Amino acid sequence: MSTSDIAAMMERQRAAFREEANELLAELEESLLELEERPEDMDVVGRVFRAMHTIKGSGAMFGFEAIAAFTHEVETVFDLVRNGQLSVSRQLVDLSLAARDQIKRLLDAADPARPDDSQEGTALVKAFRALQPQPAAADNPKGEEKRGGKKTEAEVAVYRVRFKPFPQLLRGGTNPVLLLNELRDLGSCEIVAQPQNIPYLDDLDPEECHVLWDVVLTTEAGLDAIRDVFIFVEDEAEIRIERIDDGLDLAEGHTKKLGEILVERGDISQEKLQELLGQQKKLGEKLIESRLVAPSQVTAALAEQNQVRQLQEKRKQEEAQSSLRVPAEKLDALVDLVGELVTVQSRLSQVAAQRNDADLLAIAEEVERLTAELRDNTLNIRMLPIGTTFSKFKRLVRDLSRELGKEIDLQTSGGDTELDKTVIEKLGDPLVHLIRNSIDHGIESPEKRQAAGKPRLGTIHLSAEHSGDSVIIRIQDDGGGLNREAIRQKAIDRDLISEADVLADRDLYQLIFAPGFSTAASVTSVSGRGVGMDVVKRAIEALRGTLEIDSQPGKGTLISIRLPLTLAIIESLLVRLGDSHFVLPLDAIEECIELTAEARGQASGRSLVNVRGQLVPYIDLRRQFAMTGERPAVEQIVITRVNQQQIGFVVDHVIGEHQTVIKSLGRFYRGIEGVSGATILGDGSVALILDIASLLKAVEQEKQQENRK
Repeated sequence: MSTSDIAAMMERQRAAFREEANELLAELEESLLELEERPEDMDVVGRVFRAMHTIKGSGAMFGFEAIAAFTHEVETVFDLVRNGQLSVSRQLVDLSLAARDQIKRLLDAADPARPDDSQEGTALVKAFRALQPQPAAADNPKGEEKRGGKKTEAEVAVYRVRFKPFPQLLRGGTNPVLLLNELRDLGSCEIVAQPQNIPYLDDLDPEECHVLWDVVLTTEAGLDAIRDVFIFVEDEAEIRIERIDDGLDLAEGHTKKLGEILVERGDISQEKLQELLGQQKKLGEKLIESRLVAPSQVTAALAEQNQVRQLQEKRKQEEAQSSLRVPAEKLDALVDLVGELVTVQSRLSQVAAQRNDADLLAIAEEVERLTAELRDNTLNIRMLPIGTTFSKFKRLVRDLSRELGKEIDLQTSGGDTELDKTVIEKLGDPLVHLIRNSIDHGIESPEKRQAAGKPRLGTIHLSAEHSGDSVIIRIQDDGGGLNREAIRQKAIDRDLISEADVLADRDLYQLIFAPGFSTAASVTSVSGRGVGMDVVKRAIEALRGTLEIDSQPGKGTLISIRLPLTLAIIESLLVRLGDSHFVLPLDAIEECIELTAEARGQASGRSLVNVRGQLVPYIDLRRQFAMTGERPAVEQIVITRVNQQQIGFVVDHVIGEHQTVIKSLGRFYRGIEGVSGATILGDGSVALILDIASLLKAVEQEKQQENRK
């Protein structure tokens, strides 16, 4: 391999490490927050330690020396916790969360090899070292400690370790020597390489590993510490570990003979051993001369270990079921190709229908079925559980509630609800702002809650659930609720409404999403500047979602967000206005009815239609888009539901359901109100995708302006 090839491979491996490390940091933060609630839970302690250990080992392997050195300090403290030498405290959790943030900063640094000389890193290292117990006194060389008046000595044990990497291990950028060096750090260590599987030079692949290592390790660290060395390559190697001093009195010098060890590890049978023992030469020489074992096997006899067969099978099953990590760019490209295929399939179906050829129709139907399956499977690949986003907010609630002097518990449910990864990525910031508002404006101080007969501990419940082809996310708190009169007065002061306007609670609460709207009496580090809620609404609407608010004074506020499952391909309703086609998202549509000239006359010029005894307002899309041409004698009204309100859209003709591949509009057309995108129809023409919520908002603003005139 050339130098450039090696550099490119290392860069790919570093990118893979960064991706893995970000996942581990997210898991680490979640585990630390759990540990704060359950400090005695050793399973959680183990998860924290393994995450730190993996980050340290992988970081050292791929050149992130600063991360490896810093993480080692944290890992050392949690190893003491695992061994019962240190207890979990609030201080330890606080420091560990700060350490997690420091690792993230080092991970995002431009130069991974640059030492960490920041003040934050140095202070954290000192703080973690201060938590460690002081070394034993000089007159206590054997590590004796006084516990309850008794002296105890740390147990020293001897282990065999066989590390046999799979050939492909080197291709992933793993350096086995670094793992062996970690074993050396655990105690007195002897390492022997076994080169007998190396092929001839003509057959040698330099990217494959053909060497295995036998290790004899004397340490007081324990079996778990040895296993942790190999924790991030356990699926890429055969690893055997066995304690070899069980039941032996080492003080009297009793050790196993060479033959016993070789039989025990399976390198030779008992029968062959007995045959050779009858000869005069030394056993090792006889074994080598008879070629029953290799010289390196004899040398490393005390360094081999026998792993339990069941554990081997379990690791093989885990390897077979392991997931494949694919860059997001490749997945996005696949979705784009499937979208193009859906468009071509639509054209094929249209041509087949026009020609009325039985064979062509059969082929078109089969292609349509296969395309639908491919589309669904491809979109399912992009679906991720929203719980990964929910877990990030625990840290936010913890830190912000402390800053504001409040006691708040974040509860989550529905974390396994799946959404398109693009939706999840764009949903984080809006949810952060809504939760911050619940903490700052919603939940009262502990004293106020207690005075009102509430528990001091406030609750924010974050949930998600499927509803048809949408997902509903709810943020509910048990705080004081929205102040209806304060919102109304602020809206009047800003000329959003007049004194005479009478609004339902649902409509009044929507005013808080107006730009610059805030009822806070003073500006704080959290809120009060009137910036954010309008951005939240725009972000949700950009995802083709809707926001609803329900609040009860003294009991709390509920904010519901309805989002589509995916932004790539949607089920829609295709309609026509004159010679133009438009698309409406199917998930918002309830029904379609006819609108005759007689029905228009009965409404006395108002845009209302009677639907089974209920008056439903409608928007005339011909008038809204200033379209010319003669109206048909019978028009169609598409009845939709937006923000718990029924609203109709008048069109010339309803053509039917349509699989819509969403295409973004060019930068010159992105500001068009009421249009969220476009799609290509089967005949090659373009249909605009209507944004129902935006259209409704535009009509309401027009009416408000007319009323003011």
